[in-house]
Amino acid sequence: MNRQAQAAVLFLTGGAILHAGLTDLYLRYVKAGLRPLLLAAGVVLIATAVATIWYERRAAHPDPLTQPSPAPPSPPHPSLAPPAADPEQADDDGRPHAHTHREPRVAWLLVLPLLALILVAPPALGSYSAMRTGTALREQPWGFAELPPGDTVRLSLVDYAGRAAYDHGRSLENRRIKTAGFVAVGSDGTPYLVRMALSCCAADGQPVKIGLTGRTPPVLRPDTWLEVTGTYTTEQTRDPVNDGIIPFLDITEARPVPAPRDPYDESWNG
Repeated sequence: MNRQAQAAVLFLTGGAILHAGLTDLYLRYVKAGLRPLLLAAGVVLIATAVATIWYERRAAHPDPLTQPSPAPPSPPHPSLAPPAADPEQADDDGRPHAHTHREPRVAWLLVLPLLALILVAPPALGSYSAMRTGTALREQPWGFAELPPGDTVRLSLVDYAGRAAYDHGRSLENRRIKTAGFVAVGSDGTPYLVRMALSCCAADGQPVKIGLTGRTPPVLRPDTWLEVTGTYTTEQTRDPVNDGIIPFLDITEARPVPAPRDPYDESWNG
């Protein structure tokens, strides 16, 4: 892969990163807070590609005004005469030919990840990953903020799970809770509501799960997003993957909702 091809790959990679960063596509890969870094990386890659092409063109077409005048050639010494050409390395007209080394074609495999980035938009992590990864609810939070007044309070799924697991429901009693997430179904048929939590990017995503009991919908399709309303229950179970706590919510109402713009829960801080 020559310099011009390398510059083209850099340019396309930078353009793909800028496209992802300027749209919601980047949310499939990293947390929302990393958007400025993605945009900066895309600009740097494009600038590097442009600089590479400029230097290559400058080296191939030097400015004659800036080049020093060549010194007149001196007659060669007899002992420094060029060696005779090898007949096996000569062209048909008897003149020696230069050997050129071609770049290994395997280098073009580097373009495959780029094509995947441009052509394929991966789905957000869903129920398949959630049920094969242990819950991220492993450490007790430092504390919980006061809930706003009112009969029904909207909480993130992570906030409800933390309060139900470690606050023993003290702040949740006699309150109606409204939260949202996507559906996952355990191997024993237990329905869960899940949000994937990121520390940095989708590669380190972990689920936060709450079990659903009460008036669950008769048909639950995995990866369907639901908004549920219910009340705190003391029921808990253990995640079979990492033995983490999975609290439950006794739901009284559930309705399907569109997937959010950011499928990962931003309230999680790792």
